[in-house]
Amino acid sequence: MTPVPSSDAGGAGGSLEVSGEADASPEPSLPDVTTDWCLDGWRGLDEGTCYLVPDGWDRNGTRRLLVYLSGIVPPVAKSPQKENVQRVVAAAAKRAGTVVLLPRGRRGIGPTGAKDWWAWPTSAVDYEAHAPALVASFRSSRAKLEAVLGRFDRVYLAGSSSGAYFLTTLAFTGTVEMDGYAALSGGAPGHRASRANAAERRPFYVGYASGDTTKGGPKALGVFLASAGWPVRVAEHPGGHGSREVYLDEAFAFWDAFGRDAGGR
Repeated sequence: MTPVPSSDAGGAGGSLEVSGEADASPEPSLPDVTTDWCLDGWRGLDEGTCYLVPDGWDRNGTRRLLVYLSGIVPPVAKSPQKENVQRVVAAAAKRAGTVVLLPRGRRGIGPTGAKDWWAWPTSAVDYEAHAPALVASFRSSRAKLEAVLGRFDRVYLAGSSSGAYFLTTLAFTGTVEMDGYAALSGGAPGHRASRANAAERRPFYVGYASGDTTKGGPKALGVFLASAGWPVRVAEHPGGHGSREVYLDEAFAFWDAFGRDAGGR
């Protein structure tokens, strides 16, 4: 609203009047930050976070957000690991009609042979050092989307490989409040399993492949979740290690069924 001098402004006491209607506040818009973390079809929320808003994402009346933690990714603009996870997650999200956040982890905490790759904290020491800041960044990213899109009704956390191990610890410690979890091609009861009984038991999907050399961890995770009273679905599929569309398709179906049966959050 801009004050404009009246046509009769003689002297210091001349009156001011407002011309026309108050200017409309500009509509908030989603960021589009240039970052090599995001490939075609994704947009940058900030330098280290991609997001996807599929057409018709709120068509079913339930506004959903998926936060997806990828496996380890080399610190280069393009790689098979990055290309696979972004393709897989985008395709599954479009079918499910959900908005997605795809943050990256930290460098310097990767496994042997990939120490400087983007990875998630999986050891007790790395978890204590990095988890608080990472969780704060997840909440900040969600807030940025909700400032434009409105509040999400359901929020889910999924991850593959390194991301699956990290999210399992987050779930057991109650560090994040989610409506469902999915550990894909990774995860295990881990060093915080003793706290699983005190955490809120949300539906937990566990998916792994028959040819995955790390399948022992997810299988043990599924057994542990069932024994601890968590709603859990465990599924094995042919193939090898990595993110797969079928895992996310089944995870959403499981979460949706739980929401109908138990009334959701």
